[in-house]
Amino acid sequence: MRIYLVGGAVRDKLLHRPVYERDWVVVGADEKQMLTHGFKPVGRDFPVFLHPDTGDEYALARTERKSGHGYGGFSVNAASNITLEEDLLRRDLTINAIAESSDGKLIDPYGGQKDLQARVLRHVSPAFAEDPLRILRVARFAARYHHLDFTIAPETVELMRQMVEAGEIEYLVAERIWKEVSRALTEPDPDIFIRVLRECGALPVFLPELEQLFGVPQPPIHHPEVDTGEHVLMALRAAPAELPVRFAVLLHDLGKGLTPEKILPSHHGHESAGIPLVRAVCERWRTPKALTTLAIGVCEYHLHCHRAFELRPQTIMKMMRSLDALRRPERFENFLRACEADARGRQGLEHRDYPQVNFLRAAREAAATVTADALIAQGCEGAKLGQALDRARIRAIAKVKEAYRA
Repeated sequence: MRIYLVGGAVRDKLLHRPVYERDWVVVGADEKQMLTHGFKPVGRDFPVFLHPDTGDEYALARTERKSGHGYGGFSVNAASNITLEEDLLRRDLTINAIAESSDGKLIDPYGGQKDLQARVLRHVSPAFAEDPLRILRVARFAARYHHLDFTIAPETVELMRQMVEAGEIEYLVAERIWKEVSRALTEPDPDIFIRVLRECGALPVFLPELEQLFGVPQPPIHHPEVDTGEHVLMALRAAPAELPVRFAVLLHDLGKGLTPEKILPSHHGHESAGIPLVRAVCERWRTPKALTTLAIGVCEYHLHCHRAFELRPQTIMKMMRSLDALRRPERFENFLRACEADARGRQGLEHRDYPQVNFLRAAREAAATVTADALIAQGCEGAKLGQALDRARIRAIAKVKEAYRA
């Protein structure tokens, strides 16, 4: 039994980046031997075990052969005679196909170190094409390492394009897609993820509602970048690296893809038009309910946020009620962050002042201080209590607005 550190831990160690997880491959052993040594089996599709003390994942060296469609369409051979080089050959990128022995020696049969130095993401072998999930993975790695000047090898982009044309990616299940998308959106350059998917032709398959936005014009006075798709990518770059915020930003302008050509570049009513599209994406990817709710709220009310100083206190209260802002301040804060990213995701306006956030934050806090206790003491109850509470909160918001005017 020979054990090697493999994959991301070796890669990030060579890049002088923090290593958070360690994966190991075991050569010359079988499942019975692993169980004898106290390892706990956890792999449903592959022979993967947890170390009894550290909890790290240990996988038996294996080869895979395509036997069906999609991510899981493989037959696996994890016999004890599978070599380390055979195991590394099935991996996606050369930079992920480097192993380290217990004495620190690197085993790099496919040029991973050379590609690390050249800052290139390159597939290990033609077997890359057998797993369509790798299209999303490569796009995600591009988003992670773009700031380190990594690029994708032209032959890898071409192979990804051929995979899209072959229709293999249509067999990917929602859970796998969402796992990659959710991780990609929290990478340092999430817009690169989208650009790579566009370059290889995958975006129209995974997210046609977003692909539809590229080439759609907006009023230059508000959007100097003009192109709606480019605006979404700029807004993604402006958003904080938090999944709920970036996911909402990704979907906030989908309604602009439905704008009738005769009224372009105006997009009157795009907020309400986008809501069914946001719902459709969330259902297709089976996104968590909290993220779905926030994304719909940002889609529906982001223009309200931009125009906050023009809104009547009653309208602000209605928006807060719809967003459940008083009971869920964290969600409202994410709403404000997404709207701010939308405002700053515009060419030449990346550092613009956006006082609406502080105003609406103060308005929410003022409304939240109004409770039912005093009104109950005055004899209010039932429907009248709710109406009186609403009026009191509207007055509190109006005072905040007057203070900002002054």
